[in-house]
Amino acid sequence: MKVCKFGGSSVADAGQILKVLDIVRRDPARRVVVVSAPGKRRKGDDKVTDLLIDCASRALAGGETSLPVDRVVARYEEIRADLGLDASLVGDLRAELLRRLARPTKDPGAFMDAVKAMGEEFSARFCAAAFAARGLEAVYLDPKDAGMVLSDEFGAAQLLPDSYAKLRASLAAHADAVVIFPGFFGYTADGRIATFSRGGSDITGAILAAAAGAAVYENFTDVDAVYPIDPRLVPEAAGGAGIAEMTYAEMRELSYAGFGVFHDEAVMPAIQAAIPINIRNTNRPDEPGTMVLPSRKTVPGRVNGIASSKGFGALFVEKWLMNREIGFLARLLAILAREGVSVEMIPAGVDSVTVVFRDSFFEHEDVKERVFAAIREELAPDKLEYVPGLAFLSVVGEGMKMTVGTCLRVVSTLSKAGVNLQIINQGASEISIMFGIREADLQPATTALYHEFFG
Repeated sequence: MKVCKFGGSSVADAGQILKVLDIVRRDPARRVVVVSAPGKRRKGDDKVTDLLIDCASRALAGGETSLPVDRVVARYEEIRADLGLDASLVGDLRAELLRRLARPTKDPGAFMDAVKAMGEEFSARFCAAAFAARGLEAVYLDPKDAGMVLSDEFGAAQLLPDSYAKLRASLAAHADAVVIFPGFFGYTADGRIATFSRGGSDITGAILAAAAGAAVYENFTDVDAVYPIDPRLVPEAAGGAGIAEMTYAEMRELSYAGFGVFHDEAVMPAIQAAIPINIRNTNRPDEPGTMVLPSRKTVPGRVNGIASSKGFGALFVEKWLMNREIGFLARLLAILAREGVSVEMIPAGVDSVTVVFRDSFFEHEDVKERVFAAIREELAPDKLEYVPGLAFLSVVGEGMKMTVGTCLRVVSTLSKAGVNLQIINQGASEISIMFGIREADLQPATTALYHEFFG
């Protein structure tokens, strides 16, 4: 049995949904289909999730929501009309959206999740109706009925472990039909809608694959395979070969560091159940794509991919004899935790420590001022500085383990490209090295590294 997930570009319009139907029909083993909300149909278009977030944001601010509501309804009406589905589907959509927007807004996180989850919910309902209308036995399965129980961390929820048994039983009860399941959201124990972080339909698919004990989890998107570097930064990469195989660990490192093809948290359910992940292209379904496996044959020294992400900042704290102060780092992290700052990495020296996190945490100057004031009062540093506008490059490959010279090769390449390094950090696994650079240097850095390792 296979679980398939189709991203927003795969269900953006009626034509794409019919491609999904054809892909499912071609392989009787594809029994569970997870769908995202409709994505962009063309350059400059809006994703339905963004329109729903606009609806919720306006409602939370006490503003007028009729314009974004009409735009959401228009997107689904276009899909309905082109597929020849019953008009009641769009009527139900509008009524439910207005009902959710009329709810009390005392809990903004829960309110936002309830609204933005509608993209996936009605995408799944429309797909189930389209499949059934064309002779394929299909059923829409609601996450609440299925037992997809999540924590109440709205916008970043996690599956509660005892959900797997409930999900397994629910899928088994519909074994005679193709199950169409909405991605991205579930329900808290007290019955409120909660979503995973953005892009969380990947997580839903991985959870269902693990629950069902699937032979493979197929993740369909709009690229033939995972490329070794982002083609948006290095266009020539799109004309090169994709990555045929990678390990769970490599995928997790690359996704976390900026690969947009697959959600980094979606790897975990597959790892725990040892289920292979196959990333494929909806528009070119005969392409084999990229297989993500527990292990693979590696070549010593070979880099498998380079990911990049920007929008980081580094908080630099220096204090003489810091190493003699028991609990110094714990107190520093406690100060950041009080302000809700999530830490990405902590390179340290004997008398200094650098804490890296997203620039967005300091987008409000008062947050930065409170953090600085608390650090000065509680830790009395000799130097305190924040450097915004950093990007990180993550060089990843199982073949880097116990291999001499990879870091030197990267540093030498960046030096020749005129890129100055701000931070270097290597994890204990030895399969990745992260390099912090200025955001302005990201383009020349990625281009130089692509040609060095893959060109």
